[in-house]
Amino acid sequence: MATENAGKGLRSTSVALATTALACFIYAAVALLTLHFLRPDYAPASNFISNYAVGRYGWVMTTWFLAMSCGLLALAAGLHTSGLRSITGRLGIFLLLVASVGLVVSAVFPTDIAGAPSTRSGAIHDQSFLVNVGSIFMASILLSVSFATHPAWRSFRGIAWILTVLILTGFVIQFLTLHKGMPYGLANRFFVLVLLAWLFGVTLRLRSLPPV
Repeated sequence: MATENAGKGLRSTSVALATTALACFIYAAVALLTLHFLRPDYAPASNFISNYAVGRYGWVMTTWFLAMSCGLLALAAGLHTSGLRSITGRLGIFLLLVASVGLVVSAVFPTDIAGAPSTRSGAIHDQSFLVNVGSIFMASILLSVSFATHPAWRSFRGIAWILTVLILTGFVIQFLTLHKGMPYGLANRFFVLVLLAWLFGVTLRLRSLPPV
């Protein structure tokens, strides 16, 4: 009975954490979409989404970073309570935590707009961008591997790998377009789109996870 009650408690905790993460990611998606209407002067093809943090309505983009950070933190905690205990699972969860911290750094240190003087804040933001992208990309791979070893997650591994391949595609496209004259802004938005798809997919699965 005690073991059963403990299991129900962990399940309730996982659902609560997944719900929190889902709320954060929904806010992030709505905020980012809204910024495209609030700042039509930022051409999507030639501006990273980070540029929205500079100038009018910059606070909206700042809250986007913070919402993503909180969402990753809640998701990492939820995945841990769901029973992912393999080495790959633990490493994937750890990398989500790394990205969560990195997103706070991105929020605190705004980027430099193209053509503006380089600043220490912009340099730190660029470094955090690389950490965030790399951490989440590696986390998606490691967690997809770990899903195959956990009974409650095994049926989700196919979807997880499809979403991970999309993140890989976005990752490659993003770095191939990091040149002047290339549509790096669109590539950036594609990467964020597939990243959100992965986050929503994993979070929704966590909320509906069957008991083992």
